[in-house]
Amino acid sequence: MSLAVRQPSSSTPRRAAPAGATSGFSFSVGMLDLGMLVVAFGVAHALRFPWEVSGLAAGPGWTEVVTAPAIMLLWMLLLSGFRTRDPRIAGIGSEEYRRLVTASLVAGATVAVVAYAARIDIARGYVAIALPLGLVLLALGRKGVRTVLAHRRALGQQLLDVLLVGDLDDVRYVGRRIAATPAAGYRVAAVVSDCAEVGTGVDLGTAEAEVVGGIDDVLDVASDTGVAAVVVAGSVRGGHERLRRLGWQLEERGVELVVSSPLADIAAGRVHERPVDGLPLMHVETPDYRCRRGKRLLDVVGATAGLVVLAPLLAAIALVIRLDDGGPVFFRQRRVGRGSQEFSILKFRTMCVDAEARIAELAAENEGSGPLFKLQRDPRVTRVGAFLRRTSLDELPQLWNVLTGSMSLVGPRPALPSEVAVYEDFADRRLLVTPGMTGLWQVSGRSDLDWAEGVRLDLHYVENWSFLHDLVILARTIPSVLRSRGAY
Repeated sequence: MSLAVRQPSSSTPRRAAPAGATSGFSFSVGMLDLGMLVVAFGVAHALRFPWEVSGLAAGPGWTEVVTAPAIMLLWMLLLSGFRTRDPRIAGIGSEEYRRLVTASLVAGATVAVVAYAARIDIARGYVAIALPLGLVLLALGRKGVRTVLAHRRALGQQLLDVLLVGDLDDVRYVGRRIAATPAAGYRVAAVVSDCAEVGTGVDLGTAEAEVVGGIDDVLDVASDTGVAAVVVAGSVRGGHERLRRLGWQLEERGVELVVSSPLADIAAGRVHERPVDGLPLMHVETPDYRCRRGKRLLDVVGATAGLVVLAPLLAAIALVIRLDDGGPVFFRQRRVGRGSQEFSILKFRTMCVDAEARIAELAAENEGSGPLFKLQRDPRVTRVGAFLRRTSLDELPQLWNVLTGSMSLVGPRPALPSEVAVYEDFADRRLLVTPGMTGLWQVSGRSDLDWAEGVRLDLHYVENWSFLHDLVILARTIPSVLRSRGAY
């Protein structure tokens, strides 16, 4: 989590983020928004007044000539007023969508109030179609913009160069998060730290940056490198007063100040700001680990429906496995669930019957990290098993685990006892909730992730659980399975 400290407008232009590029982006998104609204109102008109579209009526009426353009104009003004096209929120996070929904709801409420107060006769069915459809199309348009931005930023385009400031441990942590998330739009150009000599390389995971000075050199370095922002990772020498003065001095140079919060992997919904005499204190809500009835209801309904609908497919897979090598259909393995309770996870068998006994002979070829044993080309996997793993069909029997309560549709990855035995640094918090068939680890790369990254994602899920988050993960699971990324 990072806090962007917006500076008052300055006469000095930002060399790394020219005003023309910013205004050009906002204009392009604005034209897309307008196009989406025109489509929405056009569809609403066609559905509500089909006789006019077919030419059976004599010319457009009041609704078409005045009401629709007025509503679209109001909507566009509100989208601008709520700063939904701000490049700083484009491409990542939920703030863009939150502003989009807020502006759209205000537009709908304004239309309703004005129509009632002025006694304007607006066809309710027309507005009832146009407003929701407009919101959906606007959201789809922004999703398209995000997809294009993410692709370009992954290629190193449209990134803002930033200067990373702080102790090396904080710099490495924040820098790796930035390097791993190009969709955020940042690129670390250089590092300023008192903890290393000038010229020292700092490993940021998928990138590397060089230390170019100490804390006292921040202003000179920012001016020389032409960065768009200075990112403060952790604390700086001089405390709050030094940080406040730094913000003023950067303002004079047209450079933004971004402060990284020490609250790592905490969702914004759990953080509430409480101003105390000008000091913004962040209140972090305690996670709720109690029984979640809505989640359990979703599990039971989803697992029951899945087992019933997929019964023919499950039977066909079982028959193919049996005919392939004559071995057992299912594979059972002990896993650790909620509250450290062990249970037997159920899967379709994808390996030869003596797979467990052959681990020792393959130990030298292990490609997994931590306590996990992984081989991308595991010789123990059968022909049928390779297909089942690539399509994730081998995990369908876990619907029975979900139905019986040992697993959930969404949750942390079910841990092996050998993993739990080496847990450290609060990793056992994964066991506070029921493990899931899918989760953040599933939609983020599965076996392509190292063990430490998988643990981090699971902890993020545990700390920030919400019913809506579960639905989002379920929706993301389908394209993730179709891509087969990390499935081996």
